[in-house]
Amino acid sequence: MASLTPAQTAQVASWVAAGATLSQVQTRLAAELGVTMTFMDVRFLVDDLNLTLIEKEEPKKPEEPVAADATAPAADPAAPAAGGAVTVEVDTIAQPHAMVSGNVTFSDGQKADWYIDHQGRPGLTARLPGYRPTQEDIVEFQTKLDVALRQAGF
Repeated sequence: MASLTPAQTAQVASWVAAGATLSQVQTRLAAELGVTMTFMDVRFLVDDLNLTLIEKEEPKKPEEPVAADATAPAADPAAPAAGGAVTVEVDTIAQPHAMVSGNVTFSDGQKADWYIDHQGRPGLTARLPGYRPTQEDIVEFQTKLDVALRQAGF
């Protein structure tokens, strides 16, 4: 690790105080002071100088909309009682022949079981023999299934 003069050390401290990341400090050391250091050496330097890196709060902002989205599906089970909405539920334990499974309630109140088998093939079995949902319901089912599977980690 290269030895820095007190002036260079003060410069590094000002960069860190201004919110520079370790990578930015490493780049500026080379560009402005002509001192090349590895990332780990820069990390040790910051630690030796008892400097604290400023954490940016940007990652907290995306979590808030995700939390709001997570509460939205909780209202979906009440939708069939009000009438008109397609709701999708994912089983906590998949059916034996499926990688993931669940059920759907279409806008007319009819229910069906859906699954995706171990080959990745989708399937839909209506509980009322011969039932066929409308094209609009199928499109809404596909959209809501995609959202539900993403929330479940698939």
